[in-house]
Amino acid sequence: MIVSSPYDKILERLPVRQGTVSVRSVDGHSSGSRYWEYGAPSATTTLVLVHGFRGDHHGLQLVVAEMLDGDVIPPDLRIVAPDLPGFGESDPLPDGAHSLAGYAHWLGEFLRVLAPTGRLVLLGHSFGSIVVAAAVADGITADDVILVNPIAAPALFGPRGILTRLAVFYYWAAATLPERLGYALLQNRAIVRIMSVSMAKTRDPALRRWIHDQHDRYFSGFANRRVVMEAFTASVSHDVSEFAARIRQPTLLIAADKDDITPLAAQYRLQALFPNATLRVIEEVGHLIHYEKPKPAALLIREFLGRERPV
Repeated sequence: MIVSSPYDKILERLPVRQGTVSVRSVDGHSSGSRYWEYGAPSATTTLVLVHGFRGDHHGLQLVVAEMLDGDVIPPDLRIVAPDLPGFGESDPLPDGAHSLAGYAHWLGEFLRVLAPTGRLVLLGHSFGSIVVAAAVADGITADDVILVNPIAAPALFGPRGILTRLAVFYYWAAATLPERLGYALLQNRAIVRIMSVSMAKTRDPALRRWIHDQHDRYFSGFANRRVVMEAFTASVSHDVSEFAARIRQPTLLIAADKDDITPLAAQYRLQALFPNATLRVIEEVGHLIHYEKPKPAALLIREFLGRERPV
């Protein structure tokens, strides 16, 4: 059963085009990357969205919808939202290395094939913030960086470090079991619901139901067990602070005051590591800014994109 939400009407009028590009991996083999595109290809600014662990492009759709000007994306803005390799409708990486280095390389190759013109802005949410940070620090050409719910410190030492350790055990068990049983454990709806409940902070029952429905529908959309295990290892083995000092582009950090994965104090420490970063905090929300507070996030993004830039 599909659960309705207050955002249904906004999503219904969201204009979108779909495409698939062939992207080379580190070993030179190619795989298909599926993406969704909003706005005119001729726009002067291209904003590329990188979603989080076990998600797909649907997770950031509300932020895109809140960027609408009337019923269209502003004419000077193009938004591209790919599914990470091995998740959603994108093929796994053919060389089997769904490591942070593998994802960062994929992002660089995806952008090379996409060949955006004009200003390029990269946005990453959660695990996507690590992928974007690693890619930019490694030399990807981007004009600006936006990180939403950035992973500012090692996940094992956050305020919910014990839950992260339980997650490590859960994924270890899924890897140890026979293939069929391990795959079933990864897709277990009860465990997916526990993850969803632990992250949602809104007290609106209708919105909570919709968030849980979104996780039920898209959180298990991965290609195989290996992809999930490798991506999880990458997500808990790295954080944005490793790369911040090498990111010289203007950077917007959008943090939440109730984020259980990265405490607010760590976000302020992260900001200080960047040469040129602004930190904006959205209140009364946790790690699901993109679901619970998409409009405030969109406003901050539009404000950041509209700032006068040095010539």
